[in-house]
Amino acid sequence: MKKLEEVLRDWEAVIGLEVHCELTKLHTKMFCGCKLEFGAEPNTHTCPVCLGMPGALPVPNRAAIENIVLAGLATNCRIEKHTMFYRKGYMYPDMAKNFQTTQGPKAFCMGGWLDLAVDGRGAEERLFWKDLAAGDAVENLTRTADGYSARVGITRIHMEEDAGKMVHIGGGEGRIAGATHSLVDYNRAGTPLIELVTEPDLRTPEEARLFMQKLRSIFLTLGISDCSMEEGSLRADGNVSLRRRGSETLGVKTELKNINSFKNLHDGLAYEICRQAEVLEEGGQIYQETRHWDPSKKCTIVMRVKETADDYRMFPDPDLAPYDLSDEFIESVRAKLPELPDQKAARYERDLGLSSYDARHIADNRFTIDFFEAACEAAGDRARELAKPLANLALNDITAYVNAGDGIDFAATAFTPTRGVQLVVLLAEDAISSKQAKEVFAAVLEEDKDPAAIVEERGMRQVSDTGAIEAVVDQVLADNPDKVQQYRDGKTGLMGFFVGQCMKVMGGQGNPKLINQLLGQKLDS
Repeated sequence: MKKLEEVLRDWEAVIGLEVHCELTKLHTKMFCGCKLEFGAEPNTHTCPVCLGMPGALPVPNRAAIENIVLAGLATNCRIEKHTMFYRKGYMYPDMAKNFQTTQGPKAFCMGGWLDLAVDGRGAEERLFWKDLAAGDAVENLTRTADGYSARVGITRIHMEEDAGKMVHIGGGEGRIAGATHSLVDYNRAGTPLIELVTEPDLRTPEEARLFMQKLRSIFLTLGISDCSMEEGSLRADGNVSLRRRGSETLGVKTELKNINSFKNLHDGLAYEICRQAEVLEEGGQIYQETRHWDPSKKCTIVMRVKETADDYRMFPDPDLAPYDLSDEFIESVRAKLPELPDQKAARYERDLGLSSYDARHIADNRFTIDFFEAACEAAGDRARELAKPLANLALNDITAYVNAGDGIDFAATAFTPTRGVQLVVLLAEDAISSKQAKEVFAAVLEEDKDPAAIVEERGMRQVSDTGAIEAVVDQVLADNPDKVQQYRDGKTGLMGFFVGQCMKVMGGQGNPKLINQLLGQKLDS
């Protein structure tokens, strides 16, 4: 099978996502008063409504409607004032009433969009953007200084209820294949769930991954869900088809179902693109089907032939009246919108002078936002001056520390924003080197002491006295006349040797930047 980069030279992938997000911050289910609680004892939060008992009547959750309108406003959607719920035929044990209450052709939120900033290695998956000049646009792509921006259309965000949970006993990896029996937990049945459907505007697995990450960041900022992919409160289905480059005709699509991590979304789509290309190039046919991504085997597996809309037998729910949202209701929800990640990033660029890259990545995560903003506040009048080193600290050291741990709450550690400011000030004043700064960062977390105290206790403060360093430089050059001549004859790699000798004489406490500067002046004179 060819690699992704080889396939994408000849084929264009057309990708759309269906992102499902449980509204876990609500207290009760979508159409009844049962409690929402992940991990509760099986079947302890159920009632006649969510179990589909005859005669039980649903009552919509007003807070859930507010949440979906918030999501729509945050993703540039048009809020539809007149909508209704439908019944979708769903014959499976995890939905006891044998239909799902969802929305029909017109959802609460229609016709939105998000812009993706794609740079670094991820941008390499999409070909030909480097042929554009900065600011030039082709289709949904606009060239930027560091990569490109891609606008992804949002067809709709609709409201529905989640199904229960099936537990298969005796099969491999908890799957139905080979299971001896299955259990059903209906606690999750009826959980408020919003589904966002994109236009087929994504062209690479990396763009799909970035879209999911951005959407998760927005939903977390809105406070409508915990967006836990591990617990299933955020998951995605990926639809992908191939067409020859230059063709406008869409190919037959397959659907990857219930992807529960960013990596699995990327890898699953990448594999499916390569698989489809291999089938088509061998003269085979792609069938419209639902497939499962198996991360252990690193391949997709057929689950079932894709249903059509007719199979669901959808019709308006006779137990639920149509919804009419007033202007006052929509505006009251709009007033609750917080500052969104893109707005934060724009503020960091404008007010603090951060680069677009740094600003965007700071605004991506709650812990980097909280640390960075508190540190800038602690920095006071020096906030703009120290913003760049504080951003580096948050994006490199702090992010690495959080990612290496298991559910670490960085705000609860000994490394406070104030101590972060103290550390970057020591670095800015050349009191310590960047290598020493990493050592101090680790020591603060371990010993719960201020950076300055650790620097003094360990004798780490750098010597920046020009006179003292110049004397050492002169001595090292005088002791190594042969290497001085080699350097002047073109062997400039010896600069590292001279710096090392100076640092050795000074017990590792010389300011390396000043040592380099003085060595350069004397060796090149």
